[in-house]
Amino acid sequence: MTTSDRPLHQPPLAHLPATVQGAIDYALRASQHMDAGHHAYVAGGCGHDVSAAANLQAFARWGVVPRLLRDVRQGHTRTTVAGEAWAHPIALAPVAYQRLAHPHGEVDTARAAAATQTQMVASTLSSVPLESIAQAAGPGAWFQLYFQPRPGDTLDLVRRAEAAGFGAIVVTLDASIQLPSRSALQAGFRMPADCVAANLAGQAPPPPAQGGAAGGSRIFQGAMQHAPTWADLQWLQGATRLPLWVKGVLHPDDARALQAQGVAGLVVSNHGGRSLDGAPAALQMLPAVREAVGAGFPVLLDGGIRSGTDVFKALALGADAVLVGRLQVYALAVAGALGVAHMLRLLCEELEACMAQAGCATPAEIGPGALVPVPVPAPAPQPTAL
Repeated sequence: MTTSDRPLHQPPLAHLPATVQGAIDYALRASQHMDAGHHAYVAGGCGHDVSAAANLQAFARWGVVPRLLRDVRQGHTRTTVAGEAWAHPIALAPVAYQRLAHPHGEVDTARAAAATQTQMVASTLSSVPLESIAQAAGPGAWFQLYFQPRPGDTLDLVRRAEAAGFGAIVVTLDASIQLPSRSALQAGFRMPADCVAANLAGQAPPPPAQGGAAGGSRIFQGAMQHAPTWADLQWLQGATRLPLWVKGVLHPDDARALQAQGVAGLVVSNHGGRSLDGAPAALQMLPAVREAVGAGFPVLLDGGIRSGTDVFKALALGADAVLVGRLQVYALAVAGALGVAHMLRLLCEELEACMAQAGCATPAEIGPGALVPVPVPAPAPQPTAL
């Protein structure tokens, strides 16, 4: 019996778990509510999970400096992102195949987003149709786009997103190659038959890759055959009336070039460690990207958020807001829409507590001066094998 055939260890709860005291607790207990293989797939990155772990570790390298006698009694978390008023600087990242965590999948996540006034970014690879997500999330949700091998299929996704009422397109450009996570493979993960990319149903199979030809590379002439180029991005900009964001930016030169290309904003991300194992943490590259594009250009941070203090650190290092990925899936697995809404409330309260103690009454007051670098202890020496 494969892991995808096994029953859930515990079904999602119909109430809030008493043991969840902070947002990170959903991550700590999600494995109790998910098939082991499904959990390994969600938790893992690619390869040896080095970059996925780096996203978490990067936040520990910064400490928040408390301030005294600051009047924060009129404090709030309201902010503006690319001209839009947000109730708080926390959004839900595009995460694929959420029916791995809960039978209702992305619809429950969207319901939680609507209930908490949270911006949601729906994935191309969602396990329910994008129209259902838009209806549950309410007006203004964003749609994450993967370029398809056939331009007509890409355009069809864009037109559906426009018709459904999504407010922006977030195109992911750093995932043309995704190597599997060894941890997920070792857990025996297999995608269950009832968990499919609902938005791609009806598309013809992609054209065959040419990597099998004599002398051809499985990577350059195979996996990268349909990878997007600058010309494709320019075509997409002309194909939609919606603001176009780019997700997957780590290099400041790419950030400058995309800004010059006229995109609406950037998402600093290493794809949750799922693209290039060995890529630096998104938080590590955030200050360089912010410096490259200047203070006024919209920049979001995706990767490694587990607490409101993490949100604070990302804002201090240059993000206008953050995207929360795996944490939303963990909360969904534990308690469905109620769990996701509760997780978001906890993150906001944790952010408020950190802001208050750091003397920042609003997100606009959070800056790099609120942080100091913290030395990371060296790992303990391991005994030498005999």
